[in-house]
Amino acid sequence: MAVTETLNEGLKRAYQLIITAQDLEAKVSEKLTEAQPEIEMKGFRKGKVPLPLLRKQFGQRLLGEAMQESIDAVMNAHFEATGHRPAMQPAVKMTDENWKEGDDVHVELSYETLPDVPAVEFAALKLERMVVKAGDAEIDDALKSLADNAQSFEDRKKGSKAKDGDQVVLDFVGRIDGEAFEGGAAEDFPLVLGSGQFIPGFEEQLVGVKEGDEKDVTVSFPAEYGAAELAGKEAVFACIVKSVKAPKASEIDDELAKRYGAEDLAALKAQVTERLEAEYKGAARAVIKRALLDQLDETVSFELPPSLVKAEANQIAHQLWHEEHPEEHGHDHAEVELTDEHTRLAERRVKLGLLLAEIGRDAKVEVTDAEMTQAIMNQARQYPGQERAFFDFVNQNAEVRQQIQAPIFEDKVVDHIFEQANVAEKEVTKEDLEKAIESLDEA
Repeated sequence: MAVTETLNEGLKRAYQLIITAQDLEAKVSEKLTEAQPEIEMKGFRKGKVPLPLLRKQFGQRLLGEAMQESIDAVMNAHFEATGHRPAMQPAVKMTDENWKEGDDVHVELSYETLPDVPAVEFAALKLERMVVKAGDAEIDDALKSLADNAQSFEDRKKGSKAKDGDQVVLDFVGRIDGEAFEGGAAEDFPLVLGSGQFIPGFEEQLVGVKEGDEKDVTVSFPAEYGAAELAGKEAVFACIVKSVKAPKASEIDDELAKRYGAEDLAALKAQVTERLEAEYKGAARAVIKRALLDQLDETVSFELPPSLVKAEANQIAHQLWHEEHPEEHGHDHAEVELTDEHTRLAERRVKLGLLLAEIGRDAKVEVTDAEMTQAIMNQARQYPGQERAFFDFVNQNAEVRQQIQAPIFEDKVVDHIFEQANVAEKEVTKEDLEKAIESLDEA
């Protein structure tokens, strides 16, 4: 076997691999000898089939396997010897179109190697972490929101008309073409008007009803309604109003705190303060992370693999096109034209991706099984009742696992850099933090 370099231009590499006919023959013979003890054939005892007969029967198939294994072995040895890490899947092709058994195999191997990434002096990175303390106004607003969500309802004065936000307790029976349908009836059902709990148009027709009223509500089920037998059909609901209740906000007191699992109001305030400051901390992290990535992008420079940049630019262009054309869900549209902006964004993403990957590799950053499991569980909750199917799908799909793992790895690398960078804390207002977050969206 021989390897000869034919191209060395920037990050592009190409080699000619030669696998001799003798090496292939030896590999085939080795495979036949290994398989012989287990092979049975009519007229011979198990393991006693002559090698020439086995060669005639299985030689062509084993020759293909031997060729592929030999090429893989030469490639692996080459990458181990050179230390090259291909940016994308290497291109491998036979160069002798008239090859026949008994000839040497000539193969062309070409790829772009990942670049040497320069080391970063983390201590030279100067960053500012915004710190926001939860103020009394924010805490009071949060407590009021909790009280609103925990509201109860009390009977309105007899004869009062129902308004948006009121709770109407009613019996109803729904009919399509005069026939009652499954799931279309209930008794003593509490419906808050304006909540959007029922299909469009239903709640609006109950505004103004009084206790004791009987009212037919006519609505049409949406065309995309979950129950196919009801989708797009008009239904009439015969409603009897049992009572009309006005919302009553809960008091902000120890009783409210207990409804939310806290011992008393002071404990609830402490929980609210902790939650608010955790939200502020998460937002501040997004700001300082962007600042870090901007600094790395500005100060670190190295050659980028053109194939990675082009693939990333195509992906960006495709994603942005679909955001501009939300009605198009398929991928059979016309080719999206790349712009300089797509390429600029792609270069930044590829550079930062390679840089963070190299920093993580040097620091031996790893995503643990527990971290992956937690991340998968968080995503699985988006599919109620199908969590197990989602888990199985992820475990069987390496690309999806990589998509889940990548942001976890990136955040761990970023944390590793923060630990060594020059980070100063600055206490700011909630408004200052909100402006900083808005500027991220505009950038």
